[in-house]
Amino acid sequence: MKGAGVRIATYNVEWFNNLFDDAGNLLNDGEWSGRYDVTRREQIESLGIVFTALDADAIMVIEAPDHNGRRTTVTALEKFAKELDLRAKKAVVGFGNHTQQEIALLYDPFVFDAEHAPLGEQTGKKGSSDAPRFDSVFRIDLDIDATEDLVSFSKPPLELAVRHLSSEFEFCMIGAHLKSKAPHGAHGHDEVMRLAISNRRKQLAQAIWLRQRVAQHLAEGTPLMLLGDLNDGPGLDEYEHLFGRSSVEIVMGAGEELKLFDPHAAVALHRRPGVAVPSTARFYIAHEKRFLQALLDYIMVSPDLAALAPVWRIWHPTDDPRCFAVPELRDALIFASDHFPVSLDIALS
Repeated sequence: MKGAGVRIATYNVEWFNNLFDDAGNLLNDGEWSGRYDVTRREQIESLGIVFTALDADAIMVIEAPDHNGRRTTVTALEKFAKELDLRAKKAVVGFGNHTQQEIALLYDPFVFDAEHAPLGEQTGKKGSSDAPRFDSVFRIDLDIDATEDLVSFSKPPLELAVRHLSSEFEFCMIGAHLKSKAPHGAHGHDEVMRLAISNRRKQLAQAIWLRQRVAQHLAEGTPLMLLGDLNDGPGLDEYEHLFGRSSVEIVMGAGEELKLFDPHAAVALHRRPGVAVPSTARFYIAHEKRFLQALLDYIMVSPDLAALAPVWRIWHPTDDPRCFAVPELRDALIFASDHFPVSLDIALS
């Protein structure tokens, strides 16, 4: 525990679902995990080191184990926490999806109480242009052709009502994973471009939908944290100039009076030549034979939470000196996932 405060984190765990059987038990063996050249045992051991070092009171898990007719996300995460003896041992999940990558919160039940608390209208297929519930349909004109498009989330954000037990401080937490699909199945440069632009347009529509919900909470004066992988940011997309703003800028409310704050996003939004942008993920680019680093993971907070002077940290194995100084943790961060945790230390009162 960090003094009188709490630690809240977000962590995208690549191929987390592959580490469990249908009963939610860990597959702690020498079979491949899904991560390149990493066995399930190696990934589980690495995740144990990372989660233990984090020692967070709550972790928004992105790409959490699957929730379907055979598997349950909560069972898998709670068995994972028990096996690794984590304080954050209770899990909550929201609307399921069909991607085998759920969004779930793993938290310490002696520190927080958390429940799924979705807002908005449940629209069905007809949709609504006024921030419907995240498992519903959003109506928006994506290409300014006077025809409304119907947009849905492949991974509905997780909207939680959270209470800090010792202080009774209540706030909203939203876990999000926005992703623009790759142009699979497209042939030829023109078709690839058309599909890529269409997919990015849908991602930006989802960001607008999410921003509507954020603005609703901010207008009501609800303290808010938005955590997760927005898979987008200034300068990351070759088609960004076509749309003017990234998903990150939209969700944060750049240029609006009521906005969210994340210091790493702020650096990226106001980047200057020679100033390094923080990174939270590391991917191997095979045809270039090098690693690409990117800022994809965020913990954005409302102005009232920002006023509490929280401290952000990216648990990067080489950029963070405290991680780099502990070889076991440094190596575990690289083996565990292609993303690195982001944490926020804050005193809630």
